[in-house]
Amino acid sequence: MTHSNVKQNRRRTAREVALDVLVQVDKDQAYSNLQLNEALTEARLERADAGLATELVYGTIQRLSTLDGVLEQKVNKGIRKLKPWMRNLLRMSLYQMRYLDRVPDHAIVNEAVTIAKRRGQQAMAGFVNGVLRAVMREPELWEAKESMSPSERIAWEHSHPEWLVKEWIKAYGLEETASICEANNEPPHTSIRVNPLRANREALIEEMKAQGMFIKPSVLSKDGIIGIGTGNLAHSVWYKEGKISMQDESSMLVVEAVRPESSMRVLDCCAAPGGKSMHIAERMGNKGELISNDLHAHKIALIEDQAKRLGLSMIHTMNEDASKLGACLAPDSFDVVLLDAPCSGFGVIRRKPDLKWRKTLQDVKAIAKLQHELIREAAKLVRAGGRLVYSTCTIEPRENRDIVEQFVKEHPEWTLDDSWKQALPQDKLSEAFQRSEAGMLQVLPHDADSDGFFIASLVRTAQK
Repeated sequence: MTHSNVKQNRRRTAREVALDVLVQVDKDQAYSNLQLNEALTEARLERADAGLATELVYGTIQRLSTLDGVLEQKVNKGIRKLKPWMRNLLRMSLYQMRYLDRVPDHAIVNEAVTIAKRRGQQAMAGFVNGVLRAVMREPELWEAKESMSPSERIAWEHSHPEWLVKEWIKAYGLEETASICEANNEPPHTSIRVNPLRANREALIEEMKAQGMFIKPSVLSKDGIIGIGTGNLAHSVWYKEGKISMQDESSMLVVEAVRPESSMRVLDCCAAPGGKSMHIAERMGNKGELISNDLHAHKIALIEDQAKRLGLSMIHTMNEDASKLGACLAPDSFDVVLLDAPCSGFGVIRRKPDLKWRKTLQDVKAIAKLQHELIREAAKLVRAGGRLVYSTCTIEPRENRDIVEQFVKEHPEWTLDDSWKQALPQDKLSEAFQRSEAGMLQVLPHDADSDGFFIASLVRTAQK
């Protein structure tokens, strides 16, 4: 019986679903979150099994280089010679043996052998059994080698590309870099934003607790709620009724730099999927004017759908290249312009672990070049006395501090404004405040158990 027939006639286990996703990510460079969502929808697993499949996919990808480093010591021909399903079955099994403690090692091996028998020949199952049992007998395979440099050791222990570790060591030092990489491998908690036009945060927390959920208010944002083990709240009735949106706490801080008021005219240059635009509009009480622009036509519908779900009628959408907005909109015509710039995404690795294996230093440099163009264009649209807010979900100084400092150096009519930070929780973000220059805030993943994020607020103080 072929593997496809097995899939049709027998419900797949959580491990088989996870393996299918890992193979697609490996072979086709598919995005793990999209592939996983599709697979879980198709498989219709029980909630606990869906949770296990999710953990196996993200965990295996998070720990990829360490898993491969161990396997290379036991697969004579090298793991690249293995078929994708075999390679990923071994990775996934080792991940469970090393990083999960719910299932005994021998049971993990037996399950892997069973899956191998269903996918290949008896010899394949014997090979899987042999490799996994060899690793069980030699726990020293997991240890960092004494000859490793500090960057190699961090890359091995926390499973990150060494080039990226070296970049962060230059920017943040050894100890902070180790903390960043460790935090990137922690599972993210659920983070939601309350729509004050349709719900009260305290009342909503009580309502969720009454349904047995572990819920607490965010200490980073007055609009945020944190949940542990809640499942995907985007499927909840609260979401459907427009009372909540999915948004990380760090991302919610952007609204404090924007300081929206109901009389304002605001532009969000790169708005899709629309989270920050919605947050700004909610704070404006659905009054004033907010233009949400995005380059990708298919993403405009996402913004409009969000606005409709949340009852926000003040948002107008545009489908233009943000590097050419000066040709579409009047100069000096906005009170605030938000440029949430395209970036490497290195602040959200724990949510999208594929990123650290896909991006290169050349990618970062190319993105930074685009960011320089975008911030110069966005600035043209801000009136005298108005604000430009620049943000990214990365922790790369090349994409953050360097962009802002270069812009201010080239444009003396702009100054960095630090006063917006007064609205932030000083104690919770104390480390971020200490490392951040005036007007800027660099949040790292371990600062407040939230995404890595950068925000800068600039004020146009004079005519050009």
